Parts: sequence; structure tokens; C-alpha cells
Amino acid sequence: MLPLDGVRVVEFSHMVMGPSCGLILADLGAEVIKVEPPGGDRTRHLKSSGTGFFAALSRNKKSVMLDTSDPADVETLLRLIDTADVVLENFRPGALAERGLGFDTLRARNPRLICLSLKGFLSGPYEHRTALDEVVQMMSGLAYMTGPPGRPLRAGAPVNDMMGGMFGAIAILAALREREATGQGQVLAASLFENAAFLVSTAMLQQAITGVAPEPMPAGRRAWGVYDVFTGSDGVQIFVGVVTDRQWEIFCRALAEPVLLGAEYATNNLRSAARDTLIPLVQSILGRLSVAEIEALCEPAGLPFARINRPWDLFEDPHLLASGGLLPVTLPDGRTTHVPALPMQFGEGRLGLRHDLPSPGQHNDEILASLRTPRTTE
Repeated sequence: MLPLDGVRVVEFSHMVMGPSCGLILADLGAEVIKVEPPGGDRTRHLKSSGTGFFAALSRNKKSVMLDTSDPADVETLLRLIDTADVVLENFRPGALAERGLGFDTLRARNPRLICLSLKGFLSGPYEHRTALDEVVQMMSGLAYMTGPPGRPLRAGAPVNDMMGGMFGAIAILAALREREATGQGQVLAASLFENAAFLVSTAMLQQAITGVAPEPMPAGRRAWGVYDVFTGSDGVQIFVGVVTDRQWEIFCRALAEPVLLGAEYATNNLRSAARDTLIPLVQSILGRLSVAEIEALCEPAGLPFARINRPWDLFEDPHLLASGGLLPVTLPDGRTTHVPALPMQFGEGRLGLRHDLPSPGQHNDEILASLRTPRTTE
């Protein structure tokens, strides 16, 4: 039995934020019913950087296809939601209410219902603005901290969409727990902007504590001397971090280079201050070794290291393959591939695949047959 077995979730969502929230609940065992419009969720048909959205975020869900402009389908939806524990949505404010599916209406019929809106902004002066992951990365300073000075750069993944969905799922779990005591559901919200603000909280506090504005990450002064990307003799790049004095001792012993034992590198703070000379020195030493030799030096010594991989390299990652960290999915054209599992473990087990990617409306008969009002003919 999975943790959310027996919990029914109705998901009105598209793109990334709402589907991420529904995915977490589905992987945890909830019955997540994705409501799609005629023709299916538009996310299914995105191209370019959106091509992978639906396939990455739709496993373990069921699909029903209904037309929210059709009064009969709206009545069916209302009956479906009467049986649900949770409704989540990430459409524009008021979109569901315009179709007779506003949260006030839903909770009047089902007081135990937990309703979550995944929004651009929580309540406040910005709440009616339209937001995207890119918008809030710029607003929050995340893009400022990511790119080189003068060149703000969004992160290379939809981090706020996915983390916003994660915080939405956390809020739902808390509301389910509270409902055990009160018997009542409630209305929840999670957002992109406030999530982005949370992500930059350490930079905010660095400025507050020191009185000095942190530099963007590519130009900033690291707190550690050796904390950088190096290139092996075979041209392969690898990150190596040495973040304690004990690790520095191990690092120096493993490399057996007397030049690293100078007094100017004796403590972490001295090494951090001497990065301008230390990093080229370490590069000259590591540059004599292949990347495999650097890895063989770091791993038994307990030193942090990582090759500079591309996302698609993870399809062949030995750790993910051995640990159940990749789940099989079947794409609409029949090809099979893999997608990362949720990054959590229960005992020795990972959360797996129960339902492959659904086709549009695949579960209409299973879920809706008993809920529809028979159509009469005159």
C-alpha cells in the first residue's frame, strides 16, 4: 500500500506547475484523474523545449476528456468532484469559476474537499499579473545570481514550476492531515514568485549579514578555495570541491604535490582568499590526469566530484539504473524510454510506475460511466 492510497485527486492543469503537483501525489499512491479538454491537453502537442513536458509529468495518472463549455459535462464534473478529496488547478484566475466550477461551488457541495490553486503570485499587489518561470526568475534575482555580471540568465530547467508544484503537494498533505482532525477541507495556494523568493533566501541573508551585495554566481567569491570545474588530460571536464580543512589534507596527500602545502593555503579562509593563484595551480596538477584518474582519486578519499554531464547522459547513469531511479514510459508513438522517479525512498524501495502515460480520455468509461446523466431524446 502506498502512502496516499485511497485519496482521489481531480487535476485541472497544463504545462508544468500543476502537472508536477499531480505527479507527486500520483506517485505517492493517490488516484489522480487528469481532466482534459476535447482533443487532449495542449501540453501534449508542445514542441521545442516543451516537447518533454507531458511525458515527464503524466505517469500514474488517469485521463478523462470533458468539455467544460458543455453543461452536461460540467454536471458530470461536479459529480466527479463530489467523490474527490482534492482538486488542483493552475489555470488563469477565475477560469474554473466561469464554468461553474469555482472553489466556493465545489466546497459547498463537498465540505471535505481540499482545493489548491497553483498561481503566479500569492495574495497581494501582484496577484493578478501573469507569471512564467522566466518572469519570476528575473523578478526574484535568481536570474541575476545565475548569469555572469550584466547577463541575467534563467536556470536551465523549470525550477520554479516544478518546485511550486512540490510546495503545492506539501500543502495538500498538510491539509489532508488537518482534515483528519477537523473533518473539513480548505482552499490552498502555491505560487511561482514566492517560490523563487524562497530559492534566493540565502543570497538575501548574505547581503543582510555582511552589508555587501553578493556577486552573481559565475563571478562570486566562493567560500571554499577548491570549488571549481577542472579539465582532465583527456579534455573531459569535472567539478571538484574541497570544503573542509580535513578534506584539504586528504586532497594534498592524494596528489602528493608539495607546492600545495604552502602556508598561504593552510586554512579554508586562506585558500578562499587565494583562489586567483590556487585554482590555476590545481588545474595544472589535475590537468596531468585523465578524468577517470581524477575520479579514482576523489571517490575513495571522500572528496566531492562530478563529471559535467548533459541531462540525456542520465539515461545511462549506472546509479540511477541500479537503484530504480529511472521509470519506463511508453511514448505516444509506441517507443519506450525512461523518466526519473521521485527523489525519495521508503525503506529500501522507490516509488514506481503503476500506470503508463494515458491517452486523452482513456479512462472516461472507467471513471465517468456511473456519473453521467442519461441524455434524453425528444
